[in-house]
Amino acid sequence: MVDLFNMQINVVGGDPSMQTAQKYQRIFRTVNAIPSGRVASYGQIADLSGLPGKARLVGKSLGQIPAGMTVAWYRVLRSTGQVAFPRGSEQALRQIGMLQEEGVAVFNHRVKLATFQWQPDLGELMQLGY
Repeated sequence: MVDLFNMQINVVGGDPSMQTAQKYQRIFRTVNAIPSGRVASYGQIADLSGLPGKARLVGKSLGQIPAGMTVAWYRVLRSTGQVAFPRGSEQALRQIGMLQEEGVAVFNHRVKLATFQWQPDLGELMQLGY
């Protein structure tokens, strides 16, 4: 188990009353709430985590997932539905493969958000506890 409250990570921005580890914990919890076969955008995760306008912070946090922690990072895409990694890169191919294993159709490096975007209901949002 990773202790997110004692993580030493320095990030600028967001609610100054909320520590970086708390922001990351919210982001990771929100990302892990995305059901298998669904995706969300960086901005959507920021909004649902109570961090509006912090899409870049979501991206940064997903690049710093602590060892031993499981976070479904591959379910998070650009607002256009595009995979954020460079086309043909090892990371992009891995992300696309993981999405396809869950039944998400990826064509030309993009997911059709109208079909696969996670639209949480009130009950799902309440479970996040924010």
